[in-house]
Amino acid sequence: MISYKLSTRIAVIYVLTAMIGMRVAAQTVAITGGKVYPVSGPPIENGTVVITNGKITAVGANVPIPAGAQRIDATGKIVTPGFVNSSTQLGVQEVAAVNDTRDMSARAKDNIAAAFTVWEGLNPNSVMLAPARKEGITSFVIIPTGGLVAGQAALVDVVPGTTTDMIIRAPVAMVAEVGDPLSVGLSSRGEIIVKLRELLEDTKFFQTHRDAFDRAQTRPFAASRLDLQAMIPVIEGKLPLIITVDRASDIDAAMRLAREYNVKLMIGGGAEAWMMADKLAAARIPVLTGAMNNIPAGFAALGQRQENAGLLRKAGVPVALIGNAGGGDEEAFNVRNLKQEAGNAVSYGMTWDDALRAVTLAPAEFFGASDRVGSLQPGREGNVVIWSGDPFEFTTRAEHVFVRGREYNDKTRQDLLIERYRNLPNTHNNPPME
Repeated sequence: MISYKLSTRIAVIYVLTAMIGMRVAAQTVAITGGKVYPVSGPPIENGTVVITNGKITAVGANVPIPAGAQRIDATGKIVTPGFVNSSTQLGVQEVAAVNDTRDMSARAKDNIAAAFTVWEGLNPNSVMLAPARKEGITSFVIIPTGGLVAGQAALVDVVPGTTTDMIIRAPVAMVAEVGDPLSVGLSSRGEIIVKLRELLEDTKFFQTHRDAFDRAQTRPFAASRLDLQAMIPVIEGKLPLIITVDRASDIDAAMRLAREYNVKLMIGGGAEAWMMADKLAAARIPVLTGAMNNIPAGFAALGQRQENAGLLRKAGVPVALIGNAGGGDEEAFNVRNLKQEAGNAVSYGMTWDDALRAVTLAPAEFFGASDRVGSLQPGREGNVVIWSGDPFEFTTRAEHVFVRGREYNDKTRQDLLIERYRNLPNTHNNPPME
């Protein structure tokens, strides 16, 4: 009986909390007086952003404020869209050393897991989500890892609820890895490209001979039925293929493969992409890269340099900044450091405007969600951040973070640690330990 009462109370509390959250999301918020960066247009001095029922309804310098709106004075502050981190294992990896918390990889035959939908393993209650959101990350892409073809990626919002509640769009890309033959059970880089070409050829054949396949009247394929089926949107040019690769020659090989099969290619990592900048720009191939490290992560990245992102943008290459491009600790808890990636990129030659676009509208465009996130425009989701100053300065804080129109300021583990050790006991008069 006690257990039943307790479970009933918990259920009631959950429902009440959900209802409160719905009311908060449904209210009208007017952010006034700040310098607004819509990204999709020029900055607005003394601008106003109005959010109603979770959506942006007005942006401008002389916007009428609806009656009863909650006003937030952003005078002297900077207002931007919420940041989008385009390459993370957030929510599918909690503790790197504990296998039970690692859900970003699939065990696949011949290292091909094209059918793997990584977001099915997303933990909406991950303790890593709140710290990322607190630093202005309102959306992120979950990227699968491991194998030659790791699987499909998804774009989600950092909101409470179920995985279904969080998803913006899925899938948004297929992910493959090129560069380390041993990691995929092969002997050389050339063999990797052969395997990818075989997979693409088999997908084309499977697409046009599915009836024969169902009657078991076709030759053996390099992948399973589900994997071949998942690859069809890739060869149709409907689903981008992210190839994670660093060496310039490997990037060149990936580009040849994409041309040959009319694949919509993106480069992930791209330590030496600056060497291929003109060719990447001509082909309009986006690069997802970072700016935190100039130390080679291996022989495939000897040309690593922090000017990479700036040089790519200068050449006209579409760029999204990410936090796991060989720039040091790539654990999920560092997804929040995206603003440092952008700040470093600016320090090493990228323009400020390009850096802001590279963490907002650019990734939204790459992954087919610019109609929902990445900019401050009427009709877009109310993913808005008010910064205490330049968002790319180390000491700047995200003072207000809205996701789908609801403000979040929940305490994180980091906050609790700060509070715990803010006022240490006075040990000045205590004798030293012998």
